[in-house]
Amino acid sequence: MKSHVIKLIRRFAATALLVPAMALASGAGKLDKAPVSTDQAALQNGAKLFINYCLNCHGASALRYNQLQKIGLTEEAIRENLLFTGEKTGDMMQISMTRDDAEAWFGTVPPDLSVIARAKASEAGSGADYLYTYLRGFYQDPNRPTGWNNKVFDNVGMPHALWDLQGTQTARKVKATDAHGKETVGIELIAPAKPGRYSTEEYDKAVADLVSFMVWMGEPVAEKRKQIGIYVLIYLAGFYLLAHALGKNYWKDIH
Repeated sequence: MKSHVIKLIRRFAATALLVPAMALASGAGKLDKAPVSTDQAALQNGAKLFINYCLNCHGASALRYNQLQKIGLTEEAIRENLLFTGEKTGDMMQISMTRDDAEAWFGTVPPDLSVIARAKASEAGSGADYLYTYLRGFYQDPNRPTGWNNKVFDNVGMPHALWDLQGTQTARKVKATDAHGKETVGIELIAPAKPGRYSTEEYDKAVADLVSFMVWMGEPVAEKRKQIGIYVLIYLAGFYLLAHALGKNYWKDIH
């Protein structure tokens, strides 16, 4: 139990260390608005993409596989379609890669993504906006060790995991002037030189579903919490009207 707690602390510490670095490295400026959805079909597609493309390197150790039943998947569907290496539906969504292997292969430990959509919120936009722009911002860069760079996160260490879906974008540097008249250099993405399996519209939709799932993953009870909040407000409004009427009737003979 103690070793498990230590592992969790290390994972979230890695996320905490990486998030400021990513924010400082970001030269994205304006982020694209993420079309976040709570539709079950979108969340299920996002879960499939997350498990197939993200869970190889990034864990989501605050979530159990069987919690995917909250987005409409049956336990049988989870077991048959989303479990590939002998996991059980009650297991946490963890990876088998060790810290030593991660540091040897990537130079750092990939952060746990359980709450990444909440952690990435900033003045530039929500965490969902950041992830949506980031996952659509990869381009080929022969000067990088992985061969990839990112418009949002300059000199990113992560390769483009979804390249077979999006295709291989290129980019060029462009000069611009900010609101204060200062000249800046930005990145302009060029349409995929080599198309992927998805069209641009299909890829954007897939990324939107993936981001929607990561938003849901950060707080699976969010929708239920909002519903309870509405009921509480209705109750308080009704109680206020009743208390106001009672008070008015009580004090009418005195005033």
